[in-house]
Amino acid sequence: MNSGILNVLKVPGMTSQDVVNIVRGIYKTKKVGHAGTLDPDAAGVLPVFLGEATKLLEYALENQKCYRAEALLGQATNTGDDSGSVKQVLPVPVLDAAAVRQTLQGFLGAQQQIPPMYSALKLNGKKLYQYAREGKEIVRAPREIFIQKLELVEMALPRFTVEVVCSRGTYIRTLLEDIGQALQTCATMTFLLRLQAGTFTLDTAHTLEEIEQAPAEYLLPPAAAVQHLPRLEVNPLQAYRITCGVKTTVFGSKDGIQALYSQEQFLGVVRVEQEKVQALKILAKPAFKSEGK
Repeated sequence: MNSGILNVLKVPGMTSQDVVNIVRGIYKTKKVGHAGTLDPDAAGVLPVFLGEATKLLEYALENQKCYRAEALLGQATNTGDDSGSVKQVLPVPVLDAAAVRQTLQGFLGAQQQIPPMYSALKLNGKKLYQYAREGKEIVRAPREIFIQKLELVEMALPRFTVEVVCSRGTYIRTLLEDIGQALQTCATMTFLLRLQAGTFTLDTAHTLEEIEQAPAEYLLPPAAAVQHLPRLEVNPLQAYRITCGVKTTVFGSKDGIQALYSQEQFLGVVRVEQEKVQALKILAKPAFKSEGK
């Protein structure tokens, strides 16, 4: 079975699940998942995991993301983007770039964000957007996010474009709505492009059409998902014990989540505590033979 990762360039007009379904057909496998949902109207980087690599999805999602987004001031919709119905229209104050940049600075760092109703988050086994489509407004607990970078790229009122580097779980639609309120008006998102998701970037992404033409060429090894993790090298005996689920002492190893390697082979992800190594996700189990056997 194929196992690896695709850096897919998703185009507008399809859901992230649509991408997964197409990839299943290309590679003839059901075991496919994506890291970080992109809205149907959004475009950009969508990492897709196949086979054993799906075990690493949670680690790929840990890293920050980068977006280019456009907002329209003076108009708000029920979805937070221009695919929804207009629910509010307000005048746009006279603004210059300096005033907008100053407002953006106030959104940097850690903050609380309330997820939008039109999102795939689940409550009591049901997605929020399903409640929204039924006309129900559900109380959502705020979640902590982190905005590392928020820069004004272009401004031609009533529109402006920003580049955002943020933590996982950040809703750009909601961020733009909050910026609109801070500018004494309202806002809705009109364009979203994901430039980066973890270690996967737009300049190395490929369309589904390209991937279909050369499936083997664009399938990255599973280790590509954990490039950001520290690398722990162990000897063959240690590798055998760890991948068999035995907590193993590796002298000199540092605490934390790490990518496990032995003789240049990526084996999986482990947790190290006080030089004790415990397997978390194992993708390969090397054979070990003692001397003389």
